[in-house]
Amino acid sequence: MEVLDILKKYSAGVDEEIDKSLGTVDPKNLYDASKHLIKAGGKKIRPSLVLLSAEAVGGRTEGAYKTAAAVELIHTFSLIHDDIMDEDEMRRGMPAVHTIWGEPMAILAGDTLFSLAFELVAQTHEEDIPSQQVIKALNTVVDACIKICEGQACDMGFEGKLDVSESEYLNMIYKKTAALIAAATKSGAILGGGSEEQVEALAEYGKLIGMAFQIQDDYLDVVSDAEELGKPVGSDIVEGKMTLMVVHTLSEASAEDKDLLINLLNNSSNNNYNEEEVVEKAINIFNKYGSIDYTRDIALENVEKAKKLLDVVDDSPAKEALSLLADYMLQRSN
Repeated sequence: MEVLDILKKYSAGVDEEIDKSLGTVDPKNLYDASKHLIKAGGKKIRPSLVLLSAEAVGGRTEGAYKTAAAVELIHTFSLIHDDIMDEDEMRRGMPAVHTIWGEPMAILAGDTLFSLAFELVAQTHEEDIPSQQVIKALNTVVDACIKICEGQACDMGFEGKLDVSESEYLNMIYKKTAALIAAATKSGAILGGGSEEQVEALAEYGKLIGMAFQIQDDYLDVVSDAEELGKPVGSDIVEGKMTLMVVHTLSEASAEDKDLLINLLNNSSNNNYNEEEVVEKAINIFNKYGSIDYTRDIALENVEKAKKLLDVVDDSPAKEALSLLADYMLQRSN
């Protein structure tokens, strides 16, 4: 069983639900802006996790497709708004929505996807799913959306702040990235009719693989080559981003190394280094304090814990697929 085959298995059904949902959007420029990133593709990890979780607890995937599509719409909404806030011009190898239609229309496109997502979850009752389960799934998705906003606010608050603790950083990536993945697995288990124990275990599984997903991004930024990564190596360093290896290094480094790393992250004009030198010097400091290996080990630990949580469900192709997806969080190169 290959991970990309698992993801493709569910893509067509998710795309169908998204197309139906977006079919009512008017005028055309709002529809085009809303559909832009969806047309660009994406691996559809989050909607697949909804469906696999429903299946793993013995439920029907048919009853979870609308919520799976909703989770993908929320993810896409967050990307559109992130690109505006970060002033990023490219996404998934294409121009970002705001670069084509302008910021006001891009904000509206994100808001449209956000609103349609809740409509889709609410429509799950049409699939003969008990209303109590639909409400629980809706509450789960709403809670994740609040956490995404909190996580983004925390991330913005870290800009220029170099005394971020590891627990503060991990809380930020949980809210910004892992919360939606946890909502995907939890809502799927709810709609599949899982027991309370199964629902909670799958929610925690989603949280752990979501954390590993983001921590792996931190790791890839310094160990990949540019072609694999799809962006320059060390771009997080150049942009002065707070990552787990930065947090770990700053907590372990000597006063001299700490000052040097802070200078490099600030890329202050008086350090006379070009971007390549900034990246090289920062990576040397990370290596000196074992921070690159530390980052990788934390991601690995999260994945191993996540896989153990799957013991709560019976052996099945869905359980095997969830285990493979957990491993995939560390095997991907971009």
